[in-house]
Amino acid sequence: MTFDDFQFDYDLMDGLDAMGFNKPTPIQELAIPVILAHKDLIACAQTGTGKTAAYVLPIIDKIISSNHSHLNTLILAPTRELAVQIDQQVQGFSYYVPVSSIAIYGGGDGAIWDQQKKALKAGADIIIATPGRLISQLASGDIKLDKLEHFILDEADRMLDMGFYDDILKIISYLPKNRQTILFSATMPPKIRTLASKILDKPEEISIAISKPAEGILQQAYLTYDAQKIPLLSEIFKANSYQSVIIFAGTKERVKSLQFELKRIGLKAKSFHSDLEQKEREDLMNEFRSRKLQVLIGTDILSRGIDVDGIDLVVNFDVPPDPEDYVHRIGRTARAESKGTAITFINEKDQRRFHAIEALIEKEVPKLSLPIFLGGAPVYAPNTRRSEPKQRFKPRRK
Repeated sequence: MTFDDFQFDYDLMDGLDAMGFNKPTPIQELAIPVILAHKDLIACAQTGTGKTAAYVLPIIDKIISSNHSHLNTLILAPTRELAVQIDQQVQGFSYYVPVSSIAIYGGGDGAIWDQQKKALKAGADIIIATPGRLISQLASGDIKLDKLEHFILDEADRMLDMGFYDDILKIISYLPKNRQTILFSATMPPKIRTLASKILDKPEEISIAISKPAEGILQQAYLTYDAQKIPLLSEIFKANSYQSVIIFAGTKERVKSLQFELKRIGLKAKSFHSDLEQKEREDLMNEFRSRKLQVLIGTDILSRGIDVDGIDLVVNFDVPPDPEDYVHRIGRTARAESKGTAITFINEKDQRRFHAIEALIEKEVPKLSLPIFLGGAPVYAPNTRRSEPKQRFKPRRK
């Protein structure tokens, strides 16, 4: 199957040809016909499967063929970074067609707020927004969504994890009932099913099995107590000349504290978190992309909101609670057929989580020995409960 089979508008096809698009991915092959048929859709597909194009392309095609003079499509995304990324893809696909878009997200100064407000009032065809900023704009009373034709929720599971459930329902209260609703989610837990039952009308369902980590990723793990993690990280950096590294931690507070701990051992590291202003986040990402910053520290939000090539090491300082988040995290390296390394630190409490990860990826990740000076490590026994007293970390002298 090729994109020609969808019979998209001629100018839209010119854009796809210019971008080198020929054969659709599995999610695109299944989702595009459903969306073109104006049916509601609930799709389970992770980042990296081509899901953005799966909903953007048919929406652009429908906009081209319709005679509209109002805001046509609203796409909700959980983070500013993902909203900007989707907007960039919309602009790329619509290069040869008269379809406009704008990303609406928080942060920035008053000029950005005014620019977003003018774009909403002028009626950009496609709005890509984060929930909080969109609600603020809607509260002004100047923005109307009563003629909206398409509503898309991207990474719905991540939005619910971030506490946006009530915000989503509030935004939907501004939308017409007669609309097409499309929901994309990397996972399909019960809370997503509940949300889908409230906002979708007789939806078609598509599920693309989670892809395994890229073959170019060298996966490794260390069994380690928490007190050993920082000195172990220091040894890893001493042994290898990594140029671009992402370290994932479990909480925002841990991300912040890691920045200071890593700087103390001589690493050029900065933390990426929601407390930063938008300008600070953009500057930080630019610094990381240009290789002026060696180490970026973040939570799982970063695993889906960053698109940077050339990352040669990903470190899971904490094992992610969701096995699929592991795939998202380590997928930041070995992109575009390159090579990369993913290292996970497994303490005695996280062994069951990591065992679930190995079951998901259908592979046993090699457990490397700790440097001798760090002392003993926990025994990997994910299916048994620990009854013995917790071992204390006693580093040996080199």
